[in-house]
Formats: sequence, C-alpha cells, structure tokens
Amino acid sequence: MKAKGYVNELVGKTADELKNDLVSAKKELFNLRFQNATNQLDNTARIKEVRKNIARIQTVITQKQKAAE
Repeated sequence: MKAKGYVNELVGKTADELKNDLVSAKKELFNLRFQNATNQLDNTARIKEVRKNIARIQTVITQKQKAAE
C-alpha cells in the first residue's frame, strides 16, 4: 500500500524532520484550500490526501513522544 510505505518512511525520520514535514504539509493544505476557494484547484482529492498525511505525521510524532517517556 502507498500509505503504509509513507508511514514507514515517517517512522525512520527524526523529530525535527517530522516537525518540518508537518509545517510544510500544513502550508500545502492552506494553499490547496485557497486555490479551491478561488476555483483554481483541479484535483480536489489532494485536499483529503494532505489532511490524512498531516494526521499520519501527528500520529508518528505522538508515538515517538510516548516511546521516549
């Protein structure tokens, strides 16, 4: 599965890299929403995909924090 490979990639990253990925994903989501509001977005499914990726990143960050405790 594509999502499983993405999660495995996230697990291998450090906390700083995950935070950077989270910031860039949130910026991308903002830009996609802005494009959608101005009717410039062709692929509206990308919004859903980015939202799920943000959730995946946050989940991995939480797992790493709990493992560190």
